[in-house]
Amino acid sequence: MHKFDEMYAQLPFIDSAVRPHYRNYLDWLKRQDPQTMRDRREEAEMIFRRVGITFAVYGDKDEDGAGTERLIPFDLIPRIIPAHEWTSMQQGLVQRVNALNMFIHDVYHEQNILKAGLIPSEQILNNAQYRPEMHGVDVPNQVYSQISGIDIVRAPDAQGKGEYYVLEDNLRVPSGVSYMLEDRKMMMRLFPELFSQHRVAPVAHYPDLLLETLRASSPSTTDNPTVVVLTPGMYNSAYFEHAFLAQQMGVELVEGQDLFVKDNFVYMRTTRGPKRVDVIYRRVDDDFLDPNVFRSTSTLGCAGLMEVYKAGHVNICNAVGTGIADDKSIYPYVPQMIEFYLGEKPILNNVPTFQCRKKDDLAYTLANLDKLVVKEVHGAGGYGMLVGPAATKAEIEEFRQVLLAKPDGYISQPTLSLSSCPTYVESGIAPRHIDLRPFVLSGKTVQMVPGGLTRVALKEGSLVVNSSQGGGTKDTWILEV
Repeated sequence: MHKFDEMYAQLPFIDSAVRPHYRNYLDWLKRQDPQTMRDRREEAEMIFRRVGITFAVYGDKDEDGAGTERLIPFDLIPRIIPAHEWTSMQQGLVQRVNALNMFIHDVYHEQNILKAGLIPSEQILNNAQYRPEMHGVDVPNQVYSQISGIDIVRAPDAQGKGEYYVLEDNLRVPSGVSYMLEDRKMMMRLFPELFSQHRVAPVAHYPDLLLETLRASSPSTTDNPTVVVLTPGMYNSAYFEHAFLAQQMGVELVEGQDLFVKDNFVYMRTTRGPKRVDVIYRRVDDDFLDPNVFRSTSTLGCAGLMEVYKAGHVNICNAVGTGIADDKSIYPYVPQMIEFYLGEKPILNNVPTFQCRKKDDLAYTLANLDKLVVKEVHGAGGYGMLVGPAATKAEIEEFRQVLLAKPDGYISQPTLSLSSCPTYVESGIAPRHIDLRPFVLSGKTVQMVPGGLTRVALKEGSLVVNSSQGGGTKDTWILEV
């Protein structure tokens, strides 16, 4: 299998084969004393722990049976992308997110893509993420996913060159942007000299762009919209991010109990009395948003919220029902969506995908389980999946039975050799597999900060980069020309 490393054109690491955009960085790295770098790593860990940049891991339990808080490991070696590669990737991301927003609007309105037969109707209408309550509901700017986290991987082609692919679309409540911002802050604190030697595009203005996007998504009932961040509470795995973004935007962080509905408007309780809310940046899943409409036992949302939403007196970002477009059974159709809605060829390719609901695709998957990655269509966080080449025979046989029992719940993909990037590990510097999650903001226009969150699989040979599975993060540098 071909391999592609971001820093070196040849593996194992050969300095003469370093890629041009990494040359200055490598010259600097070779001048660093190993003990100094170890000290910097410890300093970063101490600061992250002090600030509380942790991630709750539900699989791990402490003595009381509660989920444990884990520090997300931070790697000191940045992932560097040259300007021309970013420009092309950015164009592909804008194209993709525009098509996805048009698709969501279509399935809740005219359903032209279903009438054209491009996607089987039952795959939409019987999907657990499809919300019939949203049919015919108009949302500001016809934008459903204001914040999209698109996972990009690079894998070698037949010539060994690296090609970017979209691995999945996260359109419900994508997380991780706070780590992108904190990683950059940490690199600038530890190595200020690097930023005077490299023209690294800034990312610190992301909270400003996010607030601008949310305010632009307000209903037309006000000129000066009030934005809030709705969190499930401090026990949620991404609570640090909810609090961080609210603080960075200068808006209130609220829980469901802080909101109430009166006269078809939403209000938050404040020490000065009720204040009307126009835009809710929700970090709560659809099922918990309104106990009158979805899960009746939910205490995380606000009773009556959907009525106000449908009346156009509040906007929920991302929109209710957006999950229909980030379901892994819908992902294979995104290239057709781009052609159908935009009349363009996709700039970024999908990873080849087999839909186990299809008889031939299921047969192929069952015959090649040891070579494929099999994912649950509603899965997230690296759970509910099989990485064939890394699985035991017993695990493969167990998964075979799961697949046979519910084939329409799974897709499979070839095991991509994700690109690697030099990373600090216990034994020194070694290649580890990475991906990239850029964050695309859609308001009246589509914009993003250059780069995104680079996640790294810290176990040797592992392809699973998710924080919940022990992955770490790196700063992502887009070099300006």
